[in-house]
Amino acid sequence: MISAIIQARVSSTRLPNKVFADIKGKPLLWHVVDRLKKSIYLDNIIIATTDNIADDLIQDWAIENKISCFRGSESNVLKRYYDTAKNNNSTTIVRITADDPFKDYKIMDNVINEFISQKVDFACNNFPPTYPEGLDVEVFSFSALETAYKNSLSDFEKEHVTQYFYKNTNDFKIVSIKNDTNLSNLRWTIDTQEDLEMTRKIYNKFTNNKSIYLMKDILKILIENPEILEINKKVGRSKMYKS
Repeated sequence: MISAIIQARVSSTRLPNKVFADIKGKPLLWHVVDRLKKSIYLDNIIIATTDNIADDLIQDWAIENKISCFRGSESNVLKRYYDTAKNNNSTTIVRITADDPFKDYKIMDNVINEFISQKVDFACNNFPPTYPEGLDVEVFSFSALETAYKNSLSDFEKEHVTQYFYKNTNDFKIVSIKNDTNLSNLRWTIDTQEDLEMTRKIYNKFTNNKSIYLMKDILKILIENPEILEINKKVGRSKMYKS
């Protein structure tokens, strides 16, 4: 069972309720889920939200849109992932964050394929980062997740789910896929109002005759409209890549 588990909550520190931010008539969370649905590998998509009463909104949205939802620890996201995967009998987990509006299902499927074909514990495309931030893919086995869950000690590891893998590479069989061109300087995720504004500008360039715009399509838009890159240029990269 290959499960995409989307971590989502409404109480974001820098941009509260961003998962429901309107992007071309649909909430951000809808766009994330819609992009995942194009995968040829995923057996199910699960939203893993928190037990906080504020996240009743996410559970209600999931029910309304016929998406599986599991609720767990707010602060220990690693435990939330473990409990979600165990509850859904997931043997392979694809970690997804709900603030990435440009997820590319083809890039994701490529990483899943490498995970399967090379029979590894953990496959990713950000070790080191070569794709735009927001197109990160992390795929791992349930047994690897269980090891991380049982052995992670720091709050940082519990908050960021996969950090135990990066810090204990000798304990896992790991493969990382690199992009042909290093595009890690590009920021395609939403943490701030500037990120949201940038995202809306790009989505407004999408036309209705194409259902999903992938990385190559977005790069073309940015080449033709370089001013869009300036909108969130000063926003710092995730601290996940600094520890």
